[in-house]
Amino acid sequence: MAILRREAPAWGAPVVTLIAEQTGDPFRVLISTILSLRTKDETTAAAARRLFARATTPQAMLRLRAATIARLIYPVGFYRTKACAIRAVCRDLLERWDGAVPCDLDALLTLQGVGRKTANLVLTLGFRTPGICVDTHVHRITNRLGYVRTRTPDETERALRRKLPAAHWIEINDLLVAFGQHLCRPISPHCTRCPIVEYCPRRGVTVSR
Repeated sequence: MAILRREAPAWGAPVVTLIAEQTGDPFRVLISTILSLRTKDETTAAAARRLFARATTPQAMLRLRAATIARLIYPVGFYRTKACAIRAVCRDLLERWDGAVPCDLDALLTLQGVGRKTANLVLTLGFRTPGICVDTHVHRITNRLGYVRTRTPDETERALRRKLPAAHWIEINDLLVAFGQHLCRPISPHCTRCPIVEYCPRRGVTVSR
């Protein structure tokens, strides 16, 4: 983790992290995380800019029709579905939380369409409270390193909660997402350029660069 932390500035932060750093707003972290699912960072960044130029609160977001939100966030993946999900989340926040984003994992998971990855990212980036956000990068890399042996992201989260020191919980997603996007790719990772290759058994890697 210390090595990755040292190298990470050269890779650039994930887009949701940048939004969190720039705004400090849990609501924008929540909405941008929804946008980011199955979408490249550059597409998410542009869509978030367009959407937040029109609405930065649940109240303002609900004043936009689903079709308007869909047009603003296009071409993120599943943009029509996400437009409806954003409105549903905003309605939930207003009806049950007075428009505020809850800072509790179980409460976040009751919001429509919010899964463990999104909820944990809101905790760690929106509130800077402990959580372990496991996306495909974290799941793949922690297994590739041999740190865990799991089949699904949910299993990986549970394993990391048992094994990973709490001091690293908030930062693990940022570090491994950046690492996974730039070097430790799903197919043919850049092992010859990897700063932690000496610690990695490269489990599951058949082709590398």
